[in-house]
Amino acid sequence: MKLYNFDEIIDRNGTACVKYDGMAQAFPGKKGLVPLWVADMDFRTPDFIMDAIKKRCEHPIMGYTFGDDAYWNSILTWLKYKYLWETRKEWITYIPGIVKGFVVRCFTSPGDKVVIQPPVYHPFRIVPESMKRQIVYNPLKEENGSYSMDFDHLEQVIDGCKVLILCNPHNPGGIVWPKEDLVRLAEICAEHHVLVVSDEIHAETTYPTSRHHPFATVSETAANCSITFMAPSKTFNIAGIVSSYTIVPNEQIRKRFFEYLEAGELNHGTIFAYTATTAAYTYGAEWLQQMRTYVIENVDFVESYLKENIPQIKMLRPQASFLIWMDCRGLGLSQPELVSLFEDKAKLALNDGAIFGPGGEGICD
Repeated sequence: MKLYNFDEIIDRNGTACVKYDGMAQAFPGKKGLVPLWVADMDFRTPDFIMDAIKKRCEHPIMGYTFGDDAYWNSILTWLKYKYLWETRKEWITYIPGIVKGFVVRCFTSPGDKVVIQPPVYHPFRIVPESMKRQIVYNPLKEENGSYSMDFDHLEQVIDGCKVLILCNPHNPGGIVWPKEDLVRLAEICAEHHVLVVSDEIHAETTYPTSRHHPFATVSETAANCSITFMAPSKTFNIAGIVSSYTIVPNEQIRKRFFEYLEAGELNHGTIFAYTATTAAYTYGAEWLQQMRTYVIENVDFVESYLKENIPQIKMLRPQASFLIWMDCRGLGLSQPELVSLFEDKAKLALNDGAIFGPGGEGICD
């Protein structure tokens, strides 16, 4: 078994890297910040992915390409291995990214209502709003230092909505939703004819103590009212390659969505997207296990440090992902004061919790 070195420090400056080189634009006038504001890791992209890309680059022609049998089989095999999900090739297609608004454009019109569950990944709000859709908030309930879905409130606001965007696992909280919650969510949405768009980009990073349930697997109802988005990008640190795909079991939903994608040639991947995905899902199981172990040790460190040194900051312990949601309300600071504390004194570039919507005030990620 190969042991991977996750302590290696790699200089990413000067590579047109958003996380580092984009700091000047995102944090104008701030110098010497440690960049923790972009959800990619500083781990070296695994060697089996880099080797596959290098091998492809040995061929002197970079022409038009398509997903071959190795690509499709790697996804089908990975989904069965990770989630016991028996999928079919015809259910799946490549998409050029997850947060691009494809579903919003395809299944809604300007003025239509889209439900999100804040505090949640901010593009869920920003993208539909930019398309002139109405955002309907179904805020998560804060309970015992974590969050749960508020189904009673959802049933009060869901009438007339067309789409609900689900973060599964939850970003930024790192919550792995219980199966029974997803079943109930599916029943409510199906009853009100609402399409569930399940963003599952952090699914593969679920810790061994939890089990991720792809939304479409929890019931037949869920399978028939949903579109699932997945990608190896967060897991294997290849976000710049754009390696996303969608899974749609329901034939009617699939036909409408896939025809929309095909009409705009949005279902055609690049050479490196196909190459990297195939390598990640064929050879990545051991690397993923070691990476998660390392991340969990980092989470343990942050939790212990806060308890011993800054007990006013409460960390929501994640069940998935490498992100940490920190409740700083115990410091008694206003939001501008909190941001200044981290940026000007601690020299940390974090995400201001307020951008995640209602419930994010006084929190940093």
